[in-house]
Amino acid sequence: MKTIIKNSLFLLLLCTFIAVKAQTKDSLPPKIYNPQANAKAELASAVSLAKAQNKHVLIQVGGNWCIWCLRLHEFCAKNQKVDSTLKANYVFTLINFSKDNKNEEILSQFGPVQRFGYPVWLILDENGKLIHIQETGLLEEGKGYSEEKIVGVLNHWSKTAIDPKTYIKKQ
Repeated sequence: MKTIIKNSLFLLLLCTFIAVKAQTKDSLPPKIYNPQANAKAELASAVSLAKAQNKHVLIQVGGNWCIWCLRLHEFCAKNQKVDSTLKANYVFTLINFSKDNKNEEILSQFGPVQRFGYPVWLILDENGKLIHIQETGLLEEGKGYSEEKIVGVLNHWSKTAIDPKTYIKKQ
């Protein structure tokens, strides 16, 4: 009888472990960062496109190892208001930071971005000049992100928002 109880408990624990493991694996967002990507070429392409479209560049730096990086990307893609604000004002690109490829050469031109943790947003003008570094931890809400905070940052650093002509008083 003891053997039957032990085996039953073992099977129950094993099934529970497998179910939890499967649920966790399925609930993770897909991998979005490519450690082999040529960050320099992708950045140059984003800057060129931003210039042509009269937008800024928004770079999300992070890695597939970072659950918050994956969550932020998924949130921005699935939230209609965030997605439309992002697409209207920015050319978006990802830069990988991982043990496989830290992209130190390209990221070093923007200063010590790692001090903000990951993910971190870099906002560049249409010429590729850094105009803002956004600590994305400030945009979190619970185990996700705040639509209001993200849209606020995107609007606050848009090309129109920082254009001095926007602040000239008409007489």
